[in-house]
Amino acid sequence: MTETSSSTDTPTPTGAPTGTDTAALDAARDRIRSAHLKPVGQRPASTARGLHHTALVSSDVERTVRFYQDVLGFPLTELIENRDYPGSSHFFFDIGNGNLLAFFDFPGLDVGPYAEVLGGLHHMAISVEPQRWDELVARLTEAGVEHEVHSGVSVYFRDPDGARIELIADPLGEMYGQHVL
Repeated sequence: MTETSSSTDTPTPTGAPTGTDTAALDAARDRIRSAHLKPVGQRPASTARGLHHTALVSSDVERTVRFYQDVLGFPLTELIENRDYPGSSHFFFDIGNGNLLAFFDFPGLDVGPYAEVLGGLHHMAISVEPQRWDELVARLTEAGVEHEVHSGVSVYFRDPDGARIELIADPLGEMYGQHVL
C-alpha cells in the first residue's frame, strides 16, 4: 500500500512517513540484497576480527560511570586522559567478549545535545545473556529509566546523554530468531 500525502513527517500505522512509497523501498532492498548479499557458503571471511570499541560522548563522566557500571553492570576498565584533547577523559566499559564501550568528555566545548543525524548513532544493541535480561530490565525500572520492551528479548532506553541503547537477549549473530550472521 502506498500512502499519499503532502506531509512527509507524519508516520503512518506502519511507521513510514506519509508520502513514502514503501513498495519502491521494498523493491530497492530486494535489488540491493540480490546484487550484494552472498549465500553463507559463498561469503568471504571478514577482514576484521571484532569491534574493539565504540566511542560515545559523555557530558558528565561520573554520571556516565554510575549509569553504565551500577545500573547496567558493565565494569569500568580504564579512565585516562584523551590524547587528542587535553583535559578530556577517555574511559572504557567491558561489554563482554573482549569488546569495549568507550566515552569521551569534552570539558569547555559545547557539543550540544544528542541528535540522530546522518552518519550518527541511531542505537547500539548490546547482547546480554537471556537469564540476565530480565534482571537488567528490572534494574532499569528500579533506576527510573524509561524503557520499552519489544518481542520479549529487546529493551530500548536512552542513556543519561540521550544515546539510544538496546539490550538484546538473542544469541550473537541472530535477531528475533533470524540469522543475520
